[in-house]
Amino acid sequence: MLLLAMPLTAAAAPQGAKADKNAVIKLDGEQVKLSEAPMMLDGRMFLPVALIAQLFDAKKVSWDKVNQETTIETALGDTIVLGDGVPVVYFNEGRYVMDAAPFIENGRMYAPLRHVAELLHATVKWNKEEEAAELTTVEPAVINEENALTDVVKAFGTSEAELLQRNELKSKDTIKAGVKLRVVMPSVLDKPAKPFTEQDYTLLAKITMVESGYESYEGQLAVANVILNRVKDSRFPSSVKDVIYSGKQFPPAHNGLLDKAKPNASVMRAAKDALNGKNNVQGAVYFFNPKVSKGAFWSSLDVVAKIGHHHFAE
Repeated sequence: MLLLAMPLTAAAAPQGAKADKNAVIKLDGEQVKLSEAPMMLDGRMFLPVALIAQLFDAKKVSWDKVNQETTIETALGDTIVLGDGVPVVYFNEGRYVMDAAPFIENGRMYAPLRHVAELLHATVKWNKEEEAAELTTVEPAVINEENALTDVVKAFGTSEAELLQRNELKSKDTIKAGVKLRVVMPSVLDKPAKPFTEQDYTLLAKITMVESGYESYEGQLAVANVILNRVKDSRFPSSVKDVIYSGKQFPPAHNGLLDKAKPNASVMRAAKDALNGKNNVQGAVYFFNPKVSKGAFWSSLDVVAKIGHHHFAE
């Protein structure tokens, strides 16, 4: 926990995020004394990741400075990975989309309380009368003669299929007496993230390196997102590879520079974050250096962002 008690990086919370000094949080019926006020954004409550993990006795919390990621090893042996500004959470072997992304404020990573608490095997309710977030720890269900699988399904309002998925089991035949089943079904499990291939990741990182390896992380993230924005746009090819190799926007794909590219750590992070939904140039499908690319076409574009040497446009 001490790792996340130290400042991370200088960053600002998203626009609209505000500290709520009157917020009340209860854990198993007892009010929690907060060292830092929760942050509120779009009706959602955010708490420092380290604090949430501590409330539920996580085994370990670590900070990856290079990738700006927090990893939580939970008391039940699950692994949670959260990235700064990244809406996708890695949970064990899966990737899932949260309805809000973590952010860093005053050297602390804040994450949506509901999502992280559920991943830590707790339930979350909002008490309107007391204006309090009520957290309840849930112990795993132990299978025995008095508590069969069917009893667990009924008691927790779930299904055998959901229990198998949550516990990473292939068949109910593997559930023997004494087995402890995780029974809290995090809401994010219903929203698996769109998969990407290693080829997608490698190509995206390489073209980003060639085009903006000298730029800041924000500039690299923007370039990676131009490619992904094109994939989503019906005017362009529908895969990362085809976008990069088609047309004239990316000459390095045709002159050998792409094949020789060796992405640095910042570029690898930018490509991964972009593939995980972090987008700082929504809608932009072109980027250009205004000192180099001139003419009627470029001047006709609607510029949505200026980062480093590049303009990003629709």
